[in-house]
Amino acid sequence: MIKFRLAHLGLALAALGFTALTPVIGLSPAIAAEALRAEIGKPIQQAQALMKSGKHKEALAALRDADKVSNKTANESYLIERVRAAAASSAGDYDTAAKAFEALLASGKLSAAERSQFAEGLVGIYMRGGDLNKANAAIEKLLKEKDDPKLRAYLMQNYYKQGNVAALESELRKVEQSGRLTEDQLGMLANIQLKKNDKVGYVNTIEKLAAGYPKAQYWTDLLNRVQGKPGFSGRLSVDVYRLKLANNLMKKPSEFMEMAQLVLQAKAPAEALKVIDKGYKAGALGTGSEAARHQRLKDLAEKNLADQNKGVAALEAEYTAAKDNDALVGLGYALVQAGQADKGLKMMEAAIKAGGLKYTDEAKLRLGEAYAVAGKKQQAINTLKGVGGKEGTAELARYWIMAINRPIA
Repeated sequence: MIKFRLAHLGLALAALGFTALTPVIGLSPAIAAEALRAEIGKPIQQAQALMKSGKHKEALAALRDADKVSNKTANESYLIERVRAAAASSAGDYDTAAKAFEALLASGKLSAAERSQFAEGLVGIYMRGGDLNKANAAIEKLLKEKDDPKLRAYLMQNYYKQGNVAALESELRKVEQSGRLTEDQLGMLANIQLKKNDKVGYVNTIEKLAAGYPKAQYWTDLLNRVQGKPGFSGRLSVDVYRLKLANNLMKKPSEFMEMAQLVLQAKAPAEALKVIDKGYKAGALGTGSEAARHQRLKDLAEKNLADQNKGVAALEAEYTAAKDNDALVGLGYALVQAGQADKGLKMMEAAIKAGGLKYTDEAKLRLGEAYAVAGKKQQAINTLKGVGGKEGTAELARYWIMAINRPIA
């Protein structure tokens, strides 16, 4: 099970605009010009001075003197709340800040641009204060006015925190219909599917993650799951290893050794040598107490390759006479790995076309892999698209296409 690390979606106050809400600067001329009574103006000035010194809690205390004044005008109340909003948000008093923001939005004195800014700021206040229900209601209201991917991402993050699976999945589907989900959003969807034990949906999502964000954790999970699928054929273990190697997932000495042995069993000694050499270059082979064993396997692969090179013509004639097209597919693949791409590919194509194969989809999968090895990308993709089967071949073919098309970092 993969543990997805979701990107931090904490709302920095500056990002939502309300750290810069200087209490009087930026007010409309009519509001700024309106005279303030001394009993109102003095506490506001004190609060501003305290805020400049970073004393935000003391600023809130100063404003309480202004609150005691009776018969305040709408403008006086507005100016008090404007200063209080800035002081409370900076002090981390989110309950007070929320009330101040609500009052400012209800005042009718904000410009259209400020209203939008304060509305988003209120969302941030609610989220910082942990009132996700109010935050969600505020976001939903804003989204009705205008779709905003940033706010929609906050909404989904809130649903995720609340465990509101139905609402989160609904939002994710909306985003998916309008465009590709981000890595974080796919991660949330995968976690939902795990909780619902939706194995098919989960694998589908992991495929999207591996295709769009080709990280080792996604590919490892994907390949582990395909091998655990009911009916998966052990004959395809070597193909799983080929995908692991293509995606740089192999790290352990045992992995390089097992793959090399499987490839040798498949009579592709040139490929076995490539695997062993990669193991040596990675520092996984050739060291430690097993170094001699690693060398023996390399020597065996070299001997098998030399023997195969000497007897290729005889083997081809033998398999052709016996109409053993499965063996011809294997020999053709071995030749491609040995650098004889044209001859090997023609042999594989002819054998598959002739038919009579035990495992047709498996043969097509190997042909797609051979095209990929030969650097013939489009032919590989076209061949792999035609691979079906219920033993894992269809999935592995799809994963090969993903690996061939993966983004370049």
